[in-house]
Amino acid sequence: MIGIGAGNPHQVTMQAIEAIRRADTFFVIGKGEAKQELERVRAAILTEFAAPGHAVVQVEDPPRERVVEGSDEYRAVVEDWHERRAARLAEAFDRTDGTGAILVWGDPALYDSTLRMIGRVLDRGARFDYEVIPGVTSAQALAAAHRIVLHEIGEPVHITTGRRLRTEGVRPGESTLVMLDGECSFTQIDPDDLHIWWGAYLGMPDQTLIAGPLREVRDRIVECRETLRRAKGWVFDIYLLRKTPAA
Repeated sequence: MIGIGAGNPHQVTMQAIEAIRRADTFFVIGKGEAKQELERVRAAILTEFAAPGHAVVQVEDPPRERVVEGSDEYRAVVEDWHERRAARLAEAFDRTDGTGAILVWGDPALYDSTLRMIGRVLDRGARFDYEVIPGVTSAQALAAAHRIVLHEIGEPVHITTGRRLRTEGVRPGESTLVMLDGECSFTQIDPDDLHIWWGAYLGMPDQTLIAGPLREVRDRIVECRETLRRAKGWVFDIYLLRKTPAA
């Protein structure tokens, strides 16, 4: 399992390149027509770094019922989806010999389910060893793009989702990094004394950044995000919230 960064091929580490060169087969879980741009980036990485004659096995992503995150059935729906994903991966693995690899956006350890899928495949009786190669996360890409540190001196950074931001808000004394937020949850919290650093398509040619006092820029972010989503059919974004230091 190889982390390949947030979208910029130059973020692929030397360790990842070495792992890509050792692999014979790459398993790709489809993301749908709307995200073909991501597939092209991944294909470019393989063209650049993979050994000649490598194979690419497409694994169709099973449909997932859409329910509200945090509702009673959410975890059950996700568990079922993960199980069906693992079944398809297991079938693909059974048909393949040699060294296989899965390229993972960002880092496999942060808001990605691929490691859980591998665990489920092993639980089904498969026998293989595997290695995890870390990658540059969207959190790191956001901080680099805005030229900021994710936390204040001696303070923690809290990584959460949009749903939890809506219910919990920004914790006192913590910087809050928000991922998986399709509802612009920053518009549903008290903006007073909050600063936001927002980014979409980090590391890609269409990278877009907005930063400023939340009250002043939140509407601009919402409008920009919707414009980008309509133009491309999808949007990946992330943002950091932090209390403005007292004057």
